[in-house]
Amino acid sequence: MMPFASRVRRWTTLFGLALLLPCSLRAQDTLQDTLSRRVQQDTMARNVQRLAPVVTVSRDVGRSVLELPYAITSVRPDSLRPGQQHLAVDQTLFGLPGIFVANRTNPSQDARLSIRGFGSRSSFGVRSIRLMRDGMPLTNADGQTPIDYLDLESIGRIEVIRGTASSLYGNASGGVIDMRSADPPADPFAVQLRSEGGTYETSRFTGVLGGSFHDGSYEANVGHTSSNNYREYSDQRLTNGYARTTLTAGGTDFELQAIGLDMPTAQNPGALTAAQADSAPWMADPSQVTKHARKAVQMLQVGLSGHHALASTGELFAQIYGGGRSLYNPLTFAIVDVGRAQWGGGARATAPFTLFGLTNRASIGVDVQGLSDHRRNWANCNGVGAPTANCAEINTDKGVLTLDQQEKVSSVGPYIRDEVDFGDRFNLSAGLRADYVKFEVDDKFPVSESNPDDSGDRTLSAWSPMVGFVARLTPLHSLYANVSTAFETPTTTELGNQANGSAGFNTSLQPQKSTTYELGIKGIALTRVQYDLSAFDTEVHDELIPFEVPDGNGRTYYRNAGRTRRQGIEAALSTEVSAFTFAASYTYSHFRFRDYQADDVQFAGNEIPAIPVHQVQASATWRYRTMYATLEGQGKTAQWVDDANTAQAAGYAIANIRVGGTAIFGRPWLSPTIGVQNLFDKHYIASVAINAAAGKFYEPSSGRTLIVGLTAAIGR
Repeated sequence: MMPFASRVRRWTTLFGLALLLPCSLRAQDTLQDTLSRRVQQDTMARNVQRLAPVVTVSRDVGRSVLELPYAITSVRPDSLRPGQQHLAVDQTLFGLPGIFVANRTNPSQDARLSIRGFGSRSSFGVRSIRLMRDGMPLTNADGQTPIDYLDLESIGRIEVIRGTASSLYGNASGGVIDMRSADPPADPFAVQLRSEGGTYETSRFTGVLGGSFHDGSYEANVGHTSSNNYREYSDQRLTNGYARTTLTAGGTDFELQAIGLDMPTAQNPGALTAAQADSAPWMADPSQVTKHARKAVQMLQVGLSGHHALASTGELFAQIYGGGRSLYNPLTFAIVDVGRAQWGGGARATAPFTLFGLTNRASIGVDVQGLSDHRRNWANCNGVGAPTANCAEINTDKGVLTLDQQEKVSSVGPYIRDEVDFGDRFNLSAGLRADYVKFEVDDKFPVSESNPDDSGDRTLSAWSPMVGFVARLTPLHSLYANVSTAFETPTTTELGNQANGSAGFNTSLQPQKSTTYELGIKGIALTRVQYDLSAFDTEVHDELIPFEVPDGNGRTYYRNAGRTRRQGIEAALSTEVSAFTFAASYTYSHFRFRDYQADDVQFAGNEIPAIPVHQVQASATWRYRTMYATLEGQGKTAQWVDDANTAQAAGYAIANIRVGGTAIFGRPWLSPTIGVQNLFDKHYIASVAINAAAGKFYEPSSGRTLIVGLTAAIGR
């Protein structure tokens, strides 16, 4: 390991270079070139607005991606890749650097989403990443985000902060993703209907209603999806929706939004062995079928926010939200029933001021969240051929009650941040957040000599500082660097899954902490080429690691690794040339265990599983009037499936193609689309179950898939 002093010297040198490099640039104004310079400035301003837009995910006021010391991306996916389906999050997030999305083709387990390797351990939902919808947090107080209820159809822009520089949001080592709604229709009333169908009896029907009025806007959409999917025993039926209305009154912008889901069934085909995945990738794990593994979910969340702009770059912001979620989840080892109530809110004030002749923008705020789960487990008696102690009756689902407890999580995270401008070209940012997360268990299971009361609580806390620097090499090019830390607690599920099978929380499981050094450059070249290049070095202490045991019936447990190190490079490029739009991204990930021993086995030096070393994604779109054709592809190298690095899922490359267009008949318009996913019918492993027992590591992807869609709308 590099000594701390050496790291300090290394990054001091980098910061020094960042300071000195712009100083070598000469800019002299003369009378004869004033007019030309103004024209150039106007062109630059338009390009910055178009290719480096102002973002909100950073919690800065009126700052573009070129002015922020983070690896940050803002994209409009449908403008780069028109006609894209949004049935799964991997389709929506395609092409973003540093982000790995593994579609498990398992509707019960969600896609595996990770940024810089953070989140790859998740057995369901999303970990290590804070997800938001139009600024409303979707991530729970314990850091877990279920994504099964996300309405992806109405997303118009995606804003992403990659890495621990997102620490001002708390409990999110990987970063922050804010999915922003499309701009509301300019007409007072507009309606849009869309129907999609394809292979595996997949269909989706979506209705969108929206419009604008004098002081605000409104939109609402609802969609129903039905699919048998590629693999056996993977049927899914769901209805989800999203509604939002905005209103400006008294100089304050108000926004009310709601997101909901009704998913009566999502079957769980499980992971396969290498032999099964090779010979019959469409099959389901027989034990999942026997135990009727699946889930049913109902969920609703409502949020209200207010934003008031102050003079110059100041603002006041406040937000509250709350909702509930019910989950019925038969698994191979138990039938899980969870009823959840969740709530949260926050407030932030930002104000400019001058100190020692320097312009400052200071922010102070706080986030608060809470959840309360009533969790009950029963023995899963599906497939039991004869009565047992836990399954007294055969041909029934539920056996005896094995767990009954109330789980509560409350968190509070105050933070402060200041940004200082040193002229027009340099700014320095510094931030600090304190997180306090309290876990409580009220064990309601009858107490006996063999079953003691496992009630108790744990409080986890940490300070997360961050400092960053931006040098504007030119108005269209920025060099940045940052040093940041992050704090991440285990979730209630991770704390509760104890290897000895007891209730309560695992008192030996610790939160993970990470420190990142990052350097990057981003900008706009040749007036139309947007680029982003970053390099990072992250060290993680007490990284949370999933594992299974041979007799655990597929149950996932967690432990801490001593230290891991992540070094990587992320690059992205997009441009428009005549009728063509091109976009490409590359991610290099060199992630290894530095200090990790478990069960007398040493894993130090091994690669972290479930993350390919290389990932490339690219797309090209041709447009002619209202018609388009899009070709896109991605390639990933092999990924390990276990900490011991004994087996791999092979690398792969796939291609997709879509064609479509729009026919306008005054206010009404029609837009058909036809496409093929996995054009060459490549057989590959899209996702892996890390450290699974019995060699069941592999989750195959679907083969060639046909999609056909038609959108009909009135108003724009």
